[in-house]
Amino acid sequence: MATIRVVTAPTQASAAPTSPVRRAPARVLVLGDLVLDVVLQASQPIESGTDVPGRVEIRQGGSAANAARWLARLGVRAQLVCAIGRDGAGRSLVAQLRRDSVEVRAVRIAGHRTGRIGVLVAPNGERSFVADRRAATRMTPADLKNEWFDGIDLIHLPAYSLLVEPLGSAAVRAVELTRSRGARGAKVAVDLASVGPLLTHGRREARELVASLRPDLVFATESEAEALVGRAGAEGLLEHAAVAVIKRGPRGARVFARVDHGQNEPEPPLRFDIATEAVPAEDTTGAGDAFDAGFIAGWLGAIASGHSGADALHRATLAGHRTAARHLRSPRSELPPG
Repeated sequence: MATIRVVTAPTQASAAPTSPVRRAPARVLVLGDLVLDVVLQASQPIESGTDVPGRVEIRQGGSAANAARWLARLGVRAQLVCAIGRDGAGRSLVAQLRRDSVEVRAVRIAGHRTGRIGVLVAPNGERSFVADRRAATRMTPADLKNEWFDGIDLIHLPAYSLLVEPLGSAAVRAVELTRSRGARGAKVAVDLASVGPLLTHGRREARELVASLRPDLVFATESEAEALVGRAGAEGLLEHAAVAVIKRGPRGARVFARVDHGQNEPEPPLRFDIATEAVPAEDTTGAGDAFDAGFIAGWLGAIASGHSGADALHRATLAGHRTAARHLRSPRSELPPG
């Protein structure tokens, strides 16, 4: 059984505004995959050539869809821009997300079925994936509508949305539209997602791609950070983003941020760790996406409430861990028939 940990450590928070003001919910657009997860959860180690007991379930999946769902559950006005097939699976997936108050902008691709991901969950909770993304990768820049990006506070992109064409070009165009039509100071967040896809065309190309987006925030595991920036490690992500959040599973999270007080001499980056308490989990699928959603919602909320710098980042990290814990404690419902 795997263990994920939830923050309990207090933060040193600055004083909140004395007169609370009702603010409109933050608006976040997530672009990427909405797919079927076919989950194979073995209750004992798999043996070649024979059966082992376990569970087989079909669920709503996709890193982007998971993040959008949790953003909506946290009170954010969440949009998911995705591509699906013209099939019952796609219709069922969209309907399920809309029941969670996600505004789904689904491009329906003729001739390609809705994507599927095989998720093999080992008895210790670790996962392996077989990806058959199909329609999820077929979105083009021409499919994007300008009005979807009006007033957006942040766009979130799992790296899966950047690494294959034509979806990658659509993601780049989405960033451009966010910066031109979004709210003032609209931000860009990227999750490096998975080492294998990230390095498909080599480290240099992956690094150039991330750098070209000029993200404000990058999420990564330690192995993903090393895959992208090599020996520079997690702190090296600050060459590409103002804030880097390292998700460390049972060891909590580590945050790096550039510090700029307008002085001539560059200051060392801010760095802090947040410890956590244990939450047992048989299946950690989607916990990282839930963390991203909680961090984003907490960060935007803290900024809107007048918090800044390390204080806002502490609050956001706490929110990320709490959301991951909620995800792990939530019952996993199967996808209704299309």
